This record gives sequence, C-alpha cells and structure tokens, in this order.
Amino acid sequence: MEYDIHTILDLATLAATLWVNFMIRYKLKASYMEDKDTLPLYYVLVPCAVLAVLIHPSTSHNILNRISWAFCVYLEAVSVLPQLRVMQNTKIVEPFTAHYVFALGVARFLSCAHWVLQLVDTRGHLLVALGYGLWPSMFLISEVVQTFILADFCYYYVKSVFGGQLVLRLPSGVV
Repeated sequence: MEYDIHTILDLATLAATLWVNFMIRYKLKASYMEDKDTLPLYYVLVPCAVLAVLIHPSTSHNILNRISWAFCVYLEAVSVLPQLRVMQNTKIVEPFTAHYVFALGVARFLSCAHWVLQLVDTRGHLLVALGYGLWPSMFLISEVVQTFILADFCYYYVKSVFGGQLVLRLPSGVV
C-alpha cells in the first residue's frame, strides 16, 4: 500500500510539473524576462549529471535507473538557483513569487528535518537502507544543500514580511 501511495504522489507531482511547464512556456510566455535570466542551465545540469554518473545508489536496479535517480536528487537540490538568479537580477520579487519560494523553502526544511530525524531514529540504519558507498551521504548532503540555498531567501522574506513590505527587495549578493 505504501508504494502505491508514493507512486500516486509521484504521478501527481509529475502531472503538476508538466502543467506548470506548459503554462510557463505557452500561456505565460509574455511574462518571461530573458534579459534577467543570466544563469546558463548547463551550469546546473552538467555538474549534476557528472555527479550522478560518479556517485549513485548501489541497489539491484538497472544502472540507468540508479544514475537517473541520483541525477534527479542532485538536480532537485540546485534547481531553484536559476529562479533565485532571476529574482536577484530584478532586485524586486513580486508577492506571489515570494510566497511560493518561501513555501518551497519551508517544505525543503521540513523534508531535511524528516531525513535527519529518520537518521537519528534509526540510529544510522537508514544509511544502510539507502545503500553503501558515498550515495547515502550524498543523498543527505543534497537535502541540506537545498535547504541552505533556500534559507537565505527565506531570511529576506521573513524580514520583509515583518517589516510590513508587500514587495520583497533582495540585496545584490543573495545568489
């Protein structure tokens, strides 16, 4: 039953992601600020791909599946960097976007806390369940990296909200 629920949630996430991509590419294309999008995607994709080939799960699954899983974990950890770069270049973040990125940061913090608590609760046996070698550590490090990337934005978001500002203004060195 647990695996069925995860599969349903993964399919729902995939459907939502495809819908968002469709909306951005076709319906909201006019709102795209190409001059502000200065982070080349290969800066994010290539290191993740190389890392996935070098460090991936040591399960009994097909090697392509294991590398793909590792690539997704690494890419998820840094996938918000292009959006943060656009926000840094515009210097002003619209409220809806700020709320979304803050919610993403809270979700990542809770996910990271979940994995840390699972690690403590299982007294390290979780690492064995994830496999052997560098993969279990890299999986957890990826969670922490993504949490810290978003923590900086969340700091400025909370500071802005408590300051009574409707629009978030980022300093130049955030990303």
